[in-house]
Amino acid sequence: MIRGIGSFLKELLEELTGEAVLTVVACLAVAGLALAFVRGWEGSPLVTGSVGGALLVFLGYGGWELLRPARPGRRGRLAGVAAATSAVAALFIAYAWPCTCS
Repeated sequence: MIRGIGSFLKELLEELTGEAVLTVVACLAVAGLALAFVRGWEGSPLVTGSVGGALLVFLGYGGWELLRPARPGRRGRLAGVAAATSAVAALFIAYAWPCTCS
């Protein structure tokens, strides 16, 4: 009984630590992207806007690849990379949403 409670508490502590680490990494990533955007905008608004727009299109394509019905055949590499990037971005958004780093 005691061993079971200890195992449960250990697992709970590991999960809480993992959640905290993911939240900190997500907040740092959002802060880094915001800083890069501001610095880029000061240097060249046209290039910064173009890169930001291209990134949004790429993430949108990845989201579309994730949500569309599966078709027979092999998915292309670009589609796989876009889908993986969109999934990671969605994970970061989910963890950074409650972040008060702004």
